[in-house]
Amino acid sequence: MQHDDKPTNGQHPNFLDLFNQLPPEPSAPELNSTGRLGWLRAAWKTSWKEGGFLYERWEEVGQARHVSWHEAANWIKAALLFGGLSLIVLMLDAAGDITSATLKALSDVPASGAGDGSGMWGTVDHPIRVFLADQAAYLPVAPAALYAFWQLTGLLGLVGGFFGNAGARIAWLLFGIGSLAMIWSATPAGGRAAATGLAALMWALASIFALRGLSLRPIVHNHPPQYQFNPAVHLHATIPAPAPAGDDYGDEPDNVHPLQR
Repeated sequence: MQHDDKPTNGQHPNFLDLFNQLPPEPSAPELNSTGRLGWLRAAWKTSWKEGGFLYERWEEVGQARHVSWHEAANWIKAALLFGGLSLIVLMLDAAGDITSATLKALSDVPASGAGDGSGMWGTVDHPIRVFLADQAAYLPVAPAALYAFWQLTGLLGLVGGFFGNAGARIAWLLFGIGSLAMIWSATPAGGRAAATGLAALMWALASIFALRGLSLRPIVHNHPPQYQFNPAVHLHATIPAPAPAGDDYGDEPDNVHPLQR
């Protein structure tokens, strides 16, 4: 069994080893359908015996589940990278098709009425429809497409914010601010303040779910220091070596006399 792509018998594993381990091909007189089929069956069995090419590759697959990425066989890593890149390309292609189809569907939405503006929801929704319809007259897009995009933005911001996505929460905040601005602009002057205030309350109630878990308190992490400081004072004293006994060099002061009994 081969580990960590180490060479076997002095050589690295090669796909040509599969052919080197095959039994001899049948001779020309025996080269018929039956002989070729038997030869392939024998080759298949030989490669799956212990020490065979396919046997060794299967052992490497089993070993890859218990080793790190760097210890896996090179052909396994190449196959995983190729498969991952292919999956990413397919996902990007599918995402592009879905986005294109969605934008095309929004552009083809037929124009719809602006609503009658009755009821609690109509007080908030009707000014937005009117504002988008007025602005769409200067844009190459249908008013219904703008309204559908506004609804889609709010839905994605609400759902994504509920699951804690930062980008979705930013979109939800911009959605609310833009909605309040449109309501203030399109509502008649007599009921402008009431309609905007009502919309702000609705947006605040919905923000309970969209901004779930968001806190304005600063997060303080109290972690112990990763180093230790141990102050120490090191004193270096030099002690002169004692003079040998009987050493008299005459360098003592005059007032120093040896002790006499």
